[in-house]
Amino acid sequence: MPFAGLRARARDRLSRWDDAVLRWLLRGMIAATAAVLALDYAQMRARGEAQEQLASLPPVSLPEAEPDISRTTVTELLPSVRREQKPLLPRGDERLKSAMSFDLRADGRLMATGTIRPGTAKVFAAELEKRGNYVKTVVLHSPGGSVSDAIEMGRLIRQQQFATEVESGRYCASSCPLVFAGGLERRAGERAAIGVHQVTALVANGSALGAIEGMDSVQRMSAECQKYLLDMAIDPMVWVHAMQTPPDQLLYFTGDELLKLKLATARVDESKSSKDKSNAGDAAGSGQAVPPAMPGKS
Repeated sequence: MPFAGLRARARDRLSRWDDAVLRWLLRGMIAATAAVLALDYAQMRARGEAQEQLASLPPVSLPEAEPDISRTTVTELLPSVRREQKPLLPRGDERLKSAMSFDLRADGRLMATGTIRPGTAKVFAAELEKRGNYVKTVVLHSPGGSVSDAIEMGRLIRQQQFATEVESGRYCASSCPLVFAGGLERRAGERAAIGVHQVTALVANGSALGAIEGMDSVQRMSAECQKYLLDMAIDPMVWVHAMQTPPDQLLYFTGDELLKLKLATARVDESKSSKDKSNAGDAAGSGQAVPPAMPGKS
């Protein structure tokens, strides 16, 4: 009997100990649940406050990207990617700083000089609207600029069946060769510097786009340039050379390359070009006037 009593007391104590343990476990679970709920509530409140702050901010509009071959206005020649090739051209031509201007000479040569900025294609179209019947050749001297404007100008040149020319000792780089490609006949002087390099995506203030936006913009513009060159019957290797050349350098095509890639249809003999300029100057000096604007057009 004493043994049975001990067993009963032990069983009773174990039962009470189990009850105590269960109570403590239950209290711990309740406390943990309350802590999790409190943390979730704090996070939800923080997110709500952040959303309210964002909603109160004024809307932000990002500037549209303007894919462009030229990062900055080029007033000095970019170095050649080929070390052995250095175009011999005068430096510091101030005319290249300004937006492209158009000057119609008496011999039907429209001199296009300066940077191709957004909107230059519209200025060019307006010039042709006024004096297009007198234009025979568009003569380029430009560091490039807006790719989309260059393509638009080139297509208009081809539509009007004008010739294009880069005179000896003149510069046509970056997006300028896209304009040059529009000519039905494309003449390059013996010492003309015609060069290409990679497209760079910029925003309106001239800064580069982010990696994702910039890559998408460049890819779309690159596809458009390739299609344009094919439409103009130019060897697409021209664009391959451009994409292989860093944006701070230029690949200047040799005379043979210009002809082989069909970027030029003819090389202009320097002595003949000088003689033609002299004849044109004599005609201007004799009082021959530059053709006026077409009547009835503004």
